[in-house]
Amino acid sequence: MRDLNLRSVDLNLLPALDALLRRRHVTRAADEVGLSQPAMSHMLGRLRDVLGDHLLVRGPSGLALTSRAEELMPRVAAALSAVRAVYRPAPFDVSKVRRVLHVVGCDLHSILFGPDLMSRVRGEAPGIELSIENYTRNVFKRLEDGSVDLVFADAETPLPPGAVSTVIGEDRYALVMRKKHPAASKKWTVADYAKWDSVVVSIFGDGQSDVDARLAKAGVVRRIGMSTPHFMAALAAVSATDMVANTSHVFALRYARAHRLIVRDTPFPEIRFTSTIIGSALRMNDPVIRWFCALVKEISEAVRHRLVRDRG
Repeated sequence: MRDLNLRSVDLNLLPALDALLRRRHVTRAADEVGLSQPAMSHMLGRLRDVLGDHLLVRGPSGLALTSRAEELMPRVAAALSAVRAVYRPAPFDVSKVRRVLHVVGCDLHSILFGPDLMSRVRGEAPGIELSIENYTRNVFKRLEDGSVDLVFADAETPLPPGAVSTVIGEDRYALVMRKKHPAASKKWTVADYAKWDSVVVSIFGDGQSDVDARLAKAGVVRRIGMSTPHFMAALAAVSATDMVANTSHVFALRYARAHRLIVRDTPFPEIRFTSTIIGSALRMNDPVIRWFCALVKEISEAVRHRLVRDRG
């Protein structure tokens, strides 16, 4: 038996057939699918020709189904339901998800947002395990091949082909030093960067910095006393020495008291940065990825607002 060629079949007849079989009334079936009564009568004629059966026959109480129509009725309903499911998103219940999310970030993200984030994840999606992984130079290759789901970044990060970003918050640099630093009571100037060693946070170890670009423009060279990929290590080093650090303002506010630090404005108040989370465009329709990105944005904004408010 040869397979039916669907290109020769008018699938638009299915909704009309379903309505006719259920309603057993041409006018009511026409109203249900949005056709006129003559148009539905024409549809019924076409269906009789295609299926080789009368489908509806007049009986004592109106139209009645033929035995062929009785057989077709559940199959037509099931076929329409299956077609609708193709175009309708499946119900999403994050509490039922069992999955590991691989997210690339640094200690700033895991420490600053991690507690609130995991509190929500455990409450809403206990089956999701969050794996925060280190940055590597092939991080976007990992994003492309699916071994990584998302990457924390900033808006200045060039997006590779096929990647999209979601803004999760705004931040700026803060100057951090220990409370008993010799320069703690003075207003910090550009020239002061040449007087005191700095701790820098370098995620990829490339030494690139907006601050250094501004200093070079002013003819000032700072000495790097320590370079680390960890924000918490930078604060710990500053707390025990006369070195200073430029770091995330929000992160500095969160841990200044614990490390007995003071948080000052830098001489570059115009340097601000936008935090983002980057994902593959191919997988951003994944409901778990969408849910997690929205949750990260919500938590990020709440943490920043709370810290700035408490500081004020």
